[in-house]
Formats: sequence, C-alpha cells, structure tokens
Amino acid sequence: MAQTQAYHRGKPGVGHLRSELVTYGLLGALAIGLLAAAFTDLRRRQIDNWLNAAIAVAAPAFWWASGLALWPDVALQFGVAAAAFVILAVLFALKMMGGGDVKLLTALALWIQPPHFLFLVIVMSMIGGLLTIVFGAWHVARRQTGRIAIPYGVAIASAALLTVYAKSLPALQAGALPGAHLG
Repeated sequence: MAQTQAYHRGKPGVGHLRSELVTYGLLGALAIGLLAAAFTDLRRRQIDNWLNAAIAVAAPAFWWASGLALWPDVALQFGVAAAAFVILAVLFALKMMGGGDVKLLTALALWIQPPHFLFLVIVMSMIGGLLTIVFGAWHVARRQTGRIAIPYGVAIASAALLTVYAKSLPALQAGALPGAHLG
C-alpha cells in the first residue's frame, strides 16, 4: 500500500488525463485543418479564411489544455503571432506571399511554441524551395508561359505538421510543456 501511494504521489490525476486528451484532440484537429489547407491550396491555390480563422480561434483551447500561463506563455504566443503577421504582411505587400499563407502562418504562430516557430519557418522554406523547383520544372516541361503559382500552403502545412511531430509531441510525452504530464 505504501509503495502504491508513493508511486502515485506526484502523478497526474484524472483531470490531467482529460486535459491531455483534449490537448491531443486539438492537435489532431489542427493536423486535419493543415491537411485541408494544403489540399485546397494545391487544388485552388487558395486557403479559405474560415479555415485560418478556425485554426486561430482554437489556439486558446490548446493553451488552456496545455496549461499555459497567461504571462509569459500566452503573451509570448501573441507576440510571435503579431511579429509574424507584420513581417509576412510586408512580404504580401511586395507580392512575395499570398494572403492565405500570411493568415495561416500567423494562426500557426498562436499554436507553435516561440522557440520552435523558427524551426517551422526554416523547414517551410526548404520544402517551399523544393516545391518551387518541382513546379518550375513542370511549368517548363509543359512549355507554359507566365507566372508560376506555387501552392505554398503545402509547404506551410507540411512544416507545421513536422514541427508538431518533432517538437511538441516529444515535449508533451516527456511532460516538458507547462501543464503536460504524459508519462
């Protein structure tokens, strides 16, 4: 009996398990949203506003389930999202990026931990470069003229999924995220 009590001391309770299930459920919903964004961008070269809004609006539920504190955790998420929006809006104004891409990356900045957001951007750039080469080669092979429309939402979604998989899931499993207690 004493060993059982000692073993369970400091272990998460049922409330933590529910929170962890909600966290994983929200990450699953994010993954579905990212796949939808990639698919629609590939098919129509457009990422729908309602999808970007849903991703952004669901972030506070993820913060709550992950146990993020309003200060400094949530404030940092907002800060990174605001900085990302300003930088990406400039790229949009220079016609270097689509509006849906700007909104998707800004929404993702609300989900991805600030130290991992740079990882997402670097991976996105590498995947985007590869996409550009592939679509450019296809454009030349088909002897098309005019501007090439690169579905950068595919690169953003892929990088976000890789970032969540590589950075957030191991941290959740190890209990390294605030409020995360998976064992």
